[in-house]
Amino acid sequence: MALAASMILAGISIGLLVIYAADVAAGMTSEDRVGFLPFDHMARGLGLGMPSIILPIIAFFISRKEPSKGLGGLIIIAGILIIIGGIVVLAMPAPVEAGTPERSVISQVGPLFGAGAFITALGAIKLKKS
Repeated sequence: MALAASMILAGISIGLLVIYAADVAAGMTSEDRVGFLPFDHMARGLGLGMPSIILPIIAFFISRKEPSKGLGGLIIIAGILIIIGGIVVLAMPAPVEAGTPERSVISQVGPLFGAGAFITALGAIKLKKS
């Protein structure tokens, strides 16, 4: 039962990350820099990004005593997608908007790399125990 719930949580996390990436990609290709979701970058990060980081961690700890290669793989995929998101943030040019302070790329990317590495490590631990 706990394993099934964990698999669902990890799957939801991956789905949210894919939606997040698709919205960012759609925003990068449009002239007004707005994706298909009616959110700014802050709301998108809180609504899609935070659950995507929290859900795999919950999934790992819910099923920590049950071996599962599938769940380990899903958790690793979520971690890698988060790291890829950090790489994309590094590659994106800074937005030129009047009155906005200069963004600190390291302060945005550091937590993403840290969270992605932590989640990937949890997935590796799950695979090793399976």
